Amino acid sequence: MTKTTARIESFGFQPGRVLAGKYVIERKLGSGWEGEVYKVIEIRTGVRRAAKLFKPQRNQRDRAVRLYAQKLERLRDCSIVIQYHSSDTVRFRGVPITCLISDHAGGEPLCDLVGSQRGKRLTPFEALHLVHALAEGVEEIHLRGEYHGDLHDENVLVQRRGVFFDLKVVDFYHWGRPTAAHLREDVADIVRLLYDAVGGRKHYAKQPAEIKNVCKGLRRDLIGRAFPTASHLREFLESFSWPGH
Repeated sequence: MTKTTARIESFGFQPGRVLAGKYVIERKLGSGWEGEVYKVIEIRTGVRRAAKLFKPQRNQRDRAVRLYAQKLERLRDCSIVIQYHSSDTVRFRGVPITCLISDHAGGEPLCDLVGSQRGKRLTPFEALHLVHALAEGVEEIHLRGEYHGDLHDENVLVQRRGVFFDLKVVDFYHWGRPTAAHLREDVADIVRLLYDAVGGRKHYAKQPAEIKNVCKGLRRDLIGRAFPTASHLREFLESFSWPGH
């Protein structure tokens, strides 16, 4: 096995480590199938960035890096997408590792936000506000002929501002050229996030009609017919009145 195809399952970089002579690691932000993401400080400017390091076996000939960077560049005007800056090379155990440098989005993963709430769930009213913001942001992506491909509660970063939510999505995944099926899959993932945010299966039976009319028992056939794109979901969420509000 050559160095370019070496299998690396974890980098395990610690705070204080310098990457490519330019960035100092503050902390690890997360990990996934493709690699790991770290919060870093750019040494020259003191600006905080995010560095995504790709596992070499998931990035043959830098294909994953190119697809990811090109998608971020195409979507740079979308409010929900982090801004891509540059790529660099880091050496790990003698193996060259490609990393992408982007804005540090701030906020916290949706899973952490939900887990910190009373009962480890959002109220229906809060959850619908959040999902509306997410649908509106993903709609921008869909209208540009793109998709996310891996929406889950660790890939949605949230900052609360009163009853409003500022969101960023990270870790896009490339499943091939965009199709209507990819758009429907994004929407189904958004609906699943709503379902989980209000307590999942344990609390679903007691949810109000406004929640159930979106979640549809998580039946993907029903979700797909009602909301084939994020635009349809966003329009639906704007079409009903919330009792008492």
